[in-house]
Amino acid sequence: MTLSLAEITGLIGSYLWPFFRIAGLVTAAPIFSSNFVNVRSRLLIAIAISMVMVPTINTPVPSVTPWSSEGVLLVAQQLLIGFCMGFMLQMMFNAFIIGGQIIAMQMGLGFASMIDPQNGMTVPVISQFYLIFVSLLFLAIDGHLILLMVLHESFTVMPVASSGIAIESFRDVASLASWMYAAAIIVALPAIGSLMMVNLAFGILSRAAPQISPFSIGFPMTIILGFAIILVTLPNVAGHLVSMSDEMLQMARLLVQNDG
Repeated sequence: MTLSLAEITGLIGSYLWPFFRIAGLVTAAPIFSSNFVNVRSRLLIAIAISMVMVPTINTPVPSVTPWSSEGVLLVAQQLLIGFCMGFMLQMMFNAFIIGGQIIAMQMGLGFASMIDPQNGMTVPVISQFYLIFVSLLFLAIDGHLILLMVLHESFTVMPVASSGIAIESFRDVASLASWMYAAAIIVALPAIGSLMMVNLAFGILSRAAPQISPFSIGFPMTIILGFAIILVTLPNVAGHLVSMSDEMLQMARLLVQNDG
């Protein structure tokens, strides 16, 4: 069996171009992009997903020479699409990290920090607890599989081409920063309201009974009540994660639908 150069280029391109979009997603998406997943493992994951996903893609792939200028542009576009989809989901996880930071500051545990193995930065212990909790919940509800399903749909909605994402879609991705902070406030709102009332009560106590030192009982009580609030509101975190995941995955679908 003999293959021409065009047939070989087409066969390589049918796996190569989708691979770059998948690699961009694996590089930016949470859990896959964690620091404890090294570059070699990410590469193997991207190759494995490509080998399974590409045969199920029915859209045609352009016959472009990989080392040409058009091929370089195509690689950049596919990487950018994958980066954007993974980055959008990463912002959802960061909402829980920021919410944990707000709760830790309200409790007086902002100084208790540790290295986050996923992002490689120092975060409060409460934020790390929320991050681990939502990561396990995300895997338990098959969020990673739904993400791969959205990625597979993107090849149908936005086939491999040099056009890529529209400029308006980049504005939508940038506007998600306000969504991230709003979601963090929703996660931390019960603790903010409850601990504010506790601090207000200790302020009134210090004015009514100056002989009682609020600092000797205020800080321990704030920490204890903070943990109690976290325990009571923890079941609601699962509901927030499901609703936020559904909203963010819908945004990822709209991202690839608004093609240029």
